Amino acid sequence: MSKVLDIVTAVIRDQDGRMLLVRKRGTAIFMKPGGKRDGGEDDLTVLARELDEELGCRLVSATLLGRFRAPAANEAGYTVQSATYLAVVEGGIAAQAEIEELAWIDPAFPPAGMALAPLLKDEVIPALLALA
Repeated sequence: MSKVLDIVTAVIRDQDGRMLLVRKRGTAIFMKPGGKRDGGEDDLTVLARELDEELGCRLVSATLLGRFRAPAANEAGYTVQSATYLAVVEGGIAAQAEIEELAWIDPAFPPAGMALAPLLKDEVIPALLALA
């Protein structure tokens, strides 16, 4: 039986419809920005804090895309359950804290060979594409 990590993540898109992905330091897998709850934080508090810490931007608005579950990308034996939001942010976006790399991708055509987190690849991208 796997342990569960409760996370909140953001789908941030640019004016061309590309989606922002992040890669944490010491890992090879790209995922959505976001993170774990501190104490009793609600979804939007977590999201605002994580986006500020990881990217240096401010959350303006967020609409729930869905709640998803998948094997954790970087924690063997864990499952992640994610509240994933379509987020609008303001301010410059830059890799900060544990984020080593940023990538903007077309969710309909992720780059071949790019390692994507199971939650992103199997749950979030299909849900996002179903909106179109």
